[in-house]
Amino acid sequence: MNWQERLITIYLYVCKHYQQNLWTYSQRMSHYADLSFSDEEVITLYLFGVMDKHREIKGIYEYADRHLRDWFPRLPGYVTYVQRLNRVADVFAPLLALIQQEQETRNSGQVWLTDSFPVILVRQGHRFKACVAKQLADSGYCSTKKLYYHGVRVHIIGRRQPGSSPIPEYIDVTGASDHDGKIFDQIRPQLHNNELYGDKAYQRPDAEEVRQAQNLTVLTPVKKQKGQHHLEPQDQWLSTAVSRVRQPIEALFAWIEEKTGIECASQVRSYQGLMVHVFGKLAAALFFWNFLRASS
Repeated sequence: MNWQERLITIYLYVCKHYQQNLWTYSQRMSHYADLSFSDEEVITLYLFGVMDKHREIKGIYEYADRHLRDWFPRLPGYVTYVQRLNRVADVFAPLLALIQQEQETRNSGQVWLTDSFPVILVRQGHRFKACVAKQLADSGYCSTKKLYYHGVRVHIIGRRQPGSSPIPEYIDVTGASDHDGKIFDQIRPQLHNNELYGDKAYQRPDAEEVRQAQNLTVLTPVKKQKGQHHLEPQDQWLSTAVSRVRQPIEALFAWIEEKTGIECASQVRSYQGLMVHVFGKLAAALFFWNFLRASS
């Protein structure tokens, strides 16, 4: 599929769902707004630009201004485009949900994999002065990157697929201070009759009670006890086995980052901009995976 066909595919999908129900999520501040450049075009251009590996809105706009004027003849100025994009920021989360619902058939016999990754607005010491998107973003620590930051955390539970990346079934975005275990405690009652593999943050003292009540076995690497220098051989074996099973979700995160650059949000200046950055880039990544990957 060439780039023209990809652009048309995205536009037709966005038009179909926007006209059905997504329009209810867009902001309208005036009855006299100039809609000669439609909301569908605003959304399509952003998704297409992200899939084309433009990391920032400015890069998406400049590419469209130089090369896509025949496709978007009513493209407004850059400032107006950003304003229009922010006004449809709330469209991207339900759009992501629709893309998830239409993804390939899940194999219900496969186990769940779970983890999270950071979306960073401000790094290290600068986080103390950060005031962007405080409705959601706050300060936290990413143990994987050994990094203190101000931003949000994206939590994903995916269904394992042999030979492929997991299929995300649950996606949540929380403040950076909301650790994996806390969020897992909130969603765990919805999970039954399966195994779930996570890192040490998902280890809970009531794991046996959960297994009996929900038939849900949560498997994590074994933590060392206080004063313990080395794991017992059987614990080391279990930790290695769990890590191998979990590896595909880490590969999924790496692919999303490579495709969209989602983890760096240093150019975001508002809550609406953060919603576009997070949910828009996730929607672009999953749309590409579900509908365009096989034909690229």
